Amino acid sequence: MKIVSGQAGHAETPAGLESFSFHHTPVLVIENFWSAEERGLFREAMERANWNQLQDMSYVRQDFPNSGNWAKAEIAQPQGRLLLSRLELPCIQHYIESFPNIVRRHMGFSYYSYGAGDCLLTHDDTDQGHPTGGKPAPRRRIALVSYFHERWDCDWGGELMIYASRGEGQDGKPDLAITHCIAPKPGSLVMFTVPRFHRVCRVDETAGEHRRLSIAGWFMTQHA
Repeated sequence: MKIVSGQAGHAETPAGLESFSFHHTPVLVIENFWSAEERGLFREAMERANWNQLQDMSYVRQDFPNSGNWAKAEIAQPQGRLLLSRLELPCIQHYIESFPNIVRRHMGFSYYSYGAGDCLLTHDDTDQGHPTGGKPAPRRRIALVSYFHERWDCDWGGELMIYASRGEGQDGKPDLAITHCIAPKPGSLVMFTVPRFHRVCRVDETAGEHRRLSIAGWFMTQHA
């Protein structure tokens, strides 16, 4: 489902979301969710952030070989508070609270920067991390990505591809069919339920020095 917000970056729930349910429609795209001013604030914060390159994240590089050398950084508290204040959407709460026996709720989001040659190979987000303190790791329920670059041309690639599984293919890998091809439009917000196969298409060389700037992560639940 795609919703175009009439007032970019407005703090109220965008029109059309009141009746939206992830139980009925597992993929949601909201265009113009962030205003140009808000995108600028996040980009300024990204310039001050401490970035880690994929080549330096061995545990991630093993899962995503041949994915270029994109970068990841933590979100500082002021921008984190702004992000969470804008994500107080009823559809998120209703979906998360529909799971039984929740003992804790978690959120985890980071900055990401993709340049020419960078991509993210197909996966379904079911890698739930590692148990800590004898407790099961949180389960990822809703994946989120939102875009903060100033401009993005269609020739530059970097699309988010989302798939539906049609069973097992001849090589033992899942047989996938494309359901969504989502361009990384500045200010847009994408959310989808987990597990769901998806990938980030490689950023084309024609992007030059332009970088695909995003915030991505998950809403999670922890169970006894």
